[in-house]
Amino acid sequence: MSINQRFFQMGGQWNAVHVPEKPNGFGCLIIGDANHFVDEQNSLWLQHIGRNKIVEEILKCGYTIFYSNLNGAHWGSSQSVMQAKQLYHIIMKQEILNNKIHIIAEGMGALTALQLMEELEEQIRSVAFINPCMDLKAQLTQEKDRKFFYKKIKNEIAKAYNVTENEFEKYEGFPELSKFKYNSLPVKIWQTTTNFSFDPNLHCKRYEELRQKNQSPIAVTYHLVEKRYSYGPSICQFFKKYEQKL
Repeated sequence: MSINQRFFQMGGQWNAVHVPEKPNGFGCLIIGDANHFVDEQNSLWLQHIGRNKIVEEILKCGYTIFYSNLNGAHWGSSQSVMQAKQLYHIIMKQEILNNKIHIIAEGMGALTALQLMEELEEQIRSVAFINPCMDLKAQLTQEKDRKFFYKKIKNEIAKAYNVTENEFEKYEGFPELSKFKYNSLPVKIWQTTTNFSFDPNLHCKRYEELRQKNQSPIAVTYHLVEKRYSYGPSICQFFKKYEQKL
């Protein structure tokens, strides 16, 4: 597919914008998982065959896609939220788009998306989650049983949140589901049934229960792992449902 794409730096981080051949006037912010990256001429969403397939499907539907490196493994830090908000405002100035965007958040990207849903509520149209991590505190508690992985994740999170090893165990600023407000933004989750990095019982299912309890719109679709990169058209269908009201 012939697309207009460009890469630019903002606040020391690389960002990418992909404009389709036939734009439909709506934008889509992607927030990636732990292995997500953007550099001066490439990104995980272009390099990875499965994710590139999702990007191509969404571009084919006319969506302008944009995303940022967000310091790599950001784990929903306040800095990642600030950078995502800055990117949103820059894209709104540079592109001819409706000011209410869609969001796709994969893995730990959900931690940033949940905060954007509160801070940019009026500028968000709908949110699509893919195998999300939604409660960092619960994830850390679970990881304590796996010492090697816990050390790695602890180092990554301490760096992202700029806390020392001594401060880490007492730090109260990690995102957890009980702290979020549940608004009326439409949400759908695409969750694989096996081979997931983040236990659906801790994240996806608990989030679904909390949204239902608060009468907030939520839909969850479970997939076999082999189908995990085939839901681009399904995401587009979900987006289109919430575009009648501009």
